[in-house]
Amino acid sequence: MTDVRAGGDADLLASLASSVISRARPDEQVEAYVARGGETEVRVYKGDVEHFVSAQSEGIGIRVIVDGRTGFAYAGTLAADAIEEVLAEARDNVAYGTVDEHAALAIPDGVAVTPQALWSDDLAELATEDKIELAKELERLTVAGDPRIRIDDANYADGWSITATATSTGVDTTSRENGCYVTVSALADEGDETQSGYGYSVGRRPDEIDLDKAATLAVERATRLLGATKPPSGRVDIVLDPMVTASFLSLIGGTLSGEAVVKGRSLFRERIGDQIAAPGMTLVDDPTNPEAYTASETDGEGLATRRNVLVADGTLQQFCHSTYSARRAGATPTGNGVRGGFAGTPGAGAIALSLAPGDLDQEALIAMVDDGVLIQSVTGLHSGVNSVSGDFSAGASGLLVKGGTLAGPVREFTIASTLQRMLLDVAAIGSDIDWLPSNAAGMSLVIRDVTVSGT
Repeated sequence: MTDVRAGGDADLLASLASSVISRARPDEQVEAYVARGGETEVRVYKGDVEHFVSAQSEGIGIRVIVDGRTGFAYAGTLAADAIEEVLAEARDNVAYGTVDEHAALAIPDGVAVTPQALWSDDLAELATEDKIELAKELERLTVAGDPRIRIDDANYADGWSITATATSTGVDTTSRENGCYVTVSALADEGDETQSGYGYSVGRRPDEIDLDKAATLAVERATRLLGATKPPSGRVDIVLDPMVTASFLSLIGGTLSGEAVVKGRSLFRERIGDQIAAPGMTLVDDPTNPEAYTASETDGEGLATRRNVLVADGTLQQFCHSTYSARRAGATPTGNGVRGGFAGTPGAGAIALSLAPGDLDQEALIAMVDDGVLIQSVTGLHSGVNSVSGDFSAGASGLLVKGGTLAGPVREFTIASTLQRMLLDVAAIGSDIDWLPSNAAGMSLVIRDVTVSGT
């Protein structure tokens, strides 16, 4: 396998992709998606490496479309004979595909690629020993944060990818990016009670990782839950912590996927132009923002990514479309083709979601709430949400808010509403935007009139 740091690596993958589509027959559309990538995972416990993985992969996926029938095949190697076999197999598989009038490959749409600095040589050249030391230092900082703290696990992770996409319809792009992050799970003990807290920090380069931030988050979130009780049941205002908001936005992003829309699995499928959120709430999907951990110059189909305003001042503007979902919906592709790698075909979805931030930090937002709960963490979020009906229910823990200040810790309660109602009841958006290792950014969020089920 060619060294990832070799300057011609992207050119080599592009050459392989071009060689495949050059063999397209007059009656077929051909797409070649070529990728190399790798990841490192380190987990330490009490100063020792408990888990270590360093893996690399490469491969090619080929789609062939003839008269509305699609054939797909892939291989986890870039050997010349294997590529020939994949092309032949994709062509053979066309015969087994069902006719779909919307099946087609992406076509260049004139949107220029936004150049971004998504590759760090410093990260690519970071020694394994230094990665392990980052995880160990994170553990040391967390334990030193409070005498009641012990570690569940401390982790370092990074990943890199180089891809090339070429189609017989004119797409010819490459992408090269890497990133890293740390996470730590802390346990706070007091008497017979134990509470947990989670911290994180992300970066494009190793020097962007903030170990102190990650350790402090974990310690504060664990210790401030000590002594937690169940809150009284009722309807109150809630303040979502940035990490919870990021998970909430990911759920909303799923309902705005063009794929979910055309399959009838989105509660917003016929709501373009309607007010679906509170005035002042603007939700964008912007992979061209280099601050986003999932920033990218091109989408999974090779089209340039772009800033898409999904919700503007509370009004639904558009969905996240791939070429296929756009054709089926009678819309325009939005550069939101997403794919998990060379072994799959593209779907449609949000890539880098964020809300337009407000002017107040979390402390100021809490001061706005007379009776409520700061939601620090949630459980069962995906299993408790129905993306078709919008029903929302999740277990939670956090701190009571009384008269605009934080009060006692609470746990083992449920928050419930609907996605539709929660979006309309957003009362304030924080200025504390925080990028996580996910497809959504976090910030504090105040939502009015949510049902809390405790005692």
